[in-house]
Amino acid sequence: MYQKISSALISVFYKDGLEPILKTLQANQVQIFTTGGTQKFIEDLGYSCTSVESITQYPSILGGRVKTLHPKVFGGILGRRNLDSDLQEMEAYQIPKIDLVIVDLYPFEETLASTNDEKSIIEKIDIGGPSMIRAAAKNFQDVAVLASKQDYHLLNQLLEQQQGALTLNQRKSFAAKAFEIVMHYDIAIADYFNRQKKDLRYGENPHQNAHFIGNLDKIFNQIHGKEISYNNLVDIDAAYQLLKEFHTTQHAFFAIIKHTNVCGAAIRETGIDAWKAALQGDTESAFGGILLTNGTVDEEMAQSMNELFFEVLIANDFSPKALEILKQKKNRILLVNQQDYSSSSQMKSILNGMLVQENDSQNEKEWKEVGGRNTTEIEKKDLIFANRIAKHLKSNAIAIVKNEQLIGKGCGQTSRIDALKQAIEKANSFEFDLHHSVIASDAFFPFDDCVKIAHQNQITAFIQPGGSVRDQDSIQYCQDNQLAMVLTGVRHFKH
Repeated sequence: MYQKISSALISVFYKDGLEPILKTLQANQVQIFTTGGTQKFIEDLGYSCTSVESITQYPSILGGRVKTLHPKVFGGILGRRNLDSDLQEMEAYQIPKIDLVIVDLYPFEETLASTNDEKSIIEKIDIGGPSMIRAAAKNFQDVAVLASKQDYHLLNQLLEQQQGALTLNQRKSFAAKAFEIVMHYDIAIADYFNRQKKDLRYGENPHQNAHFIGNLDKIFNQIHGKEISYNNLVDIDAAYQLLKEFHTTQHAFFAIIKHTNVCGAAIRETGIDAWKAALQGDTESAFGGILLTNGTVDEEMAQSMNELFFEVLIANDFSPKALEILKQKKNRILLVNQQDYSSSSQMKSILNGMLVQENDSQNEKEWKEVGGRNTTEIEKKDLIFANRIAKHLKSNAIAIVKNEQLIGKGCGQTSRIDALKQAIEKANSFEFDLHHSVIASDAFFPFDDCVKIAHQNQITAFIQPGGSVRDQDSIQYCQDNQLAMVLTGVRHFKH
């Protein structure tokens, strides 16, 4: 059932893309309430609007910190249209109904990325914006809310098609998006206040000054070792992201990270067997690496690990005997994983700004068998394992797995065929038998050459996202040669 919009409150930081909505609202005779800079923008375009100040009888005060925090604004948003007592109070206090709220948030994260000036950062903590958004989203039964310029086009399209009206489901959908936006905003602010600035010895290289801004203590408890360096932190982050892939694995998972790439990984019944299998995958690269496991390090594991030089070991716990052994090297960093700290996004500073994206949290979006035969149960386990490992190798990436053990990998190559050749060469150099092993590729095979080379080396099953215009070439080769191939529909580039 459609509900006509009669009034809208618009107060936005980002005004680009707003004009088509204003045109549609005017065409549908919607009264517009607005504030400050948005009012000037609307009036300069030739549209009529009413200032919030004329409703509240209060000017914008405290340098703009207080503009909309008033019962006549929030009463107009929160008033329930099906409740007589609410309607009577709104009439008694001359509170206008507000049917649509278009409000975005001050650019807190953008400001954080561009300056270290605390005063500037604090002033970009929005108060009225989140409050109005939450109020409108809470009252989605009667009020529509738009909290991001990304949805300007969608809203305008709906209003044009539906003569200035929205359905309950549409209002509820906008409300869900609004709550997500406010949640992300609040988390970013909380993270800022929880951060601690810590000077590091140096950056990637000795001539580079560096510091860490964050709160590592929330994630790890360092129980031994030297001060964590810049490069340690980069590798620890890569290790932690990998560990999250396998934290619910029933059996013991062990992996070794070197320069943010996985160089050894395995799942086994016991921790000692998982450690040995992971090390076996690449005994050379493991030197000076980062070790991680989803379980407890016991005495037997510690004795075996103690023979290898490594920088960091991350575990859920350490037995007393294991600590005795591992603490013999005073600089060895031992970290206890304290909690599953999961951020919904990733940030990277670049040029004069920051890139923000959602986590690559999906593994197998869909499992589509397209080869000459279906995967066996053993192959399926190995393909899932290989696909998750490939996610954590620099692109172009290939992971070769057999019996839930990484036996060869190619990463950071400029072509997929080079990555495959590197992975096969690595496996052969450690004398692994490739017969009945499987391959994961972080992106599609552009041609069938990779599948042919792998088959020539006795590899019998493949997992890849698909998406090439020539997917059928690789699929046909697998069908002609009774090889298994799975398409997931999800690419895992890691630059």
